[in-house]
Amino acid sequence: MKILFSGYHNPNFLTITEYMENAIKGLGHDLFVFDDRQHIMPGRIRARIEWLNKFDLNHINNKFIFLAAEKKPDIAIIAGGHRITAPTVVTLKKNGIKTVLWTIDAPLDFQPILDVAPYYDHIVCQGTEAVELLDRAGIKGANWLPMACDPSEHRPVKLSAEEKEHYGNDVVFVGSYYPNRAELFENLSDFDFGIWGPGWEKLEAKSKLRKCIKSSHTPPSEWLKIYSASKIVLVTHYQDPEERFPVYQASPKVFEAMACGAFVISDNQRDVFSLFKDGEHLIRFDNPGELIEKIKYYIGHSEERERIALQGREEVLKNHTYEHRIKKLLSVVEKTK
Repeated sequence: MKILFSGYHNPNFLTITEYMENAIKGLGHDLFVFDDRQHIMPGRIRARIEWLNKFDLNHINNKFIFLAAEKKPDIAIIAGGHRITAPTVVTLKKNGIKTVLWTIDAPLDFQPILDVAPYYDHIVCQGTEAVELLDRAGIKGANWLPMACDPSEHRPVKLSAEEKEHYGNDVVFVGSYYPNRAELFENLSDFDFGIWGPGWEKLEAKSKLRKCIKSSHTPPSEWLKIYSASKIVLVTHYQDPEERFPVYQASPKVFEAMACGAFVISDNQRDVFSLFKDGEHLIRFDNPGELIEKIKYYIGHSEERERIALQGREEVLKNHTYEHRIKKLLSVVEKTK
C-alpha cells in the first residue's frame, strides 16, 4: 500500500513522527513523507500579520497537494491536523485518496481540529478527551489510538560505571516544568531525585528542587540512559491549570520508559490505566502523600520493583508498539472499502 504521511520533523532529534514512519515502513508499505512545518515566514511575522500567515499556510498546503498528485498514494495520514486545511483534504479525496486525521497532543487549541475534522474519511485520536470533544461537537465515529513505543529505539541500554553515576537516581522525571509539577515535586527533594527537561530554571530561588535539576535539553538518546540507570521513573501528565479542557491521554513517555525496562510510577491518568494494570505493569498514585509512600516502598523492595518493570516491558512490546497502532489504523480504513 502507498501511504503519504504528514507530520512535524524536528531537526534536532527523533519524535513520534519518525516512530510512526518507521512502523509504516516496517510493515512493508511504500511511504512518502511530508513535513507540515515547511514555513517560509518566521513565526514572529506570521503571528503579527494574518495575511502573511495565510499565505504561508497556503504555500504548505499547495506543496502537500503537489506531492500527493505526484506520488498518488492510497491513503494520506495527517498527524496533528492544525496546518493541513479543509480544501486540501477535499482535493485529496477527489483524487481518490483515503484521508485519515490522527490528532495528537493535549487539546490546547482544538478549534482548528473541530473545523477540519468533518472533511476527513477517518479520525483517530491520541487521547480519549479528543474523541469526546469531537463527539460533543457532533463529529461522530472517531477512534481512540494512543501513542506507543518503537522497540528499535526504546530499549534497555548497557551503561558504563560513569554513565550509571551520571544518569542514575533513585527517582527521575524527564519532562517540562509546569507549576503544578513543581508543587508536587517539592515533596520529593529529600529523595535521590533527578529532573531532566526544559523550563526548570523557572523554579523559585529558594526551591529545594533546584539541587535536583540535571539538564535542560535532553535528547531521546539520553532518555534511554536515564531510564536504564534509574530505579523509578516518575510520569506526571499535563493538565490545564485553568481547567478549560480535559486531558486524559497517555504520555508517550509511559510507553517509552516501559519499553526500556523502567519501573514507572504514574499519576492516575485515565487512558494510562485503561491500557495497563496498576500493580502489574506499573504503579499508580492518587495524591502527593501516596506518591511519597510508594516511592519509599519500592526503593526498598527491589525484587518486586524489577518484577513489575519486566511485566510492564513485556506488555508494552506485546500490545503497544507503533506497528500495532498502524495496523489498527489501517484496519479501520480497510473496513470502509
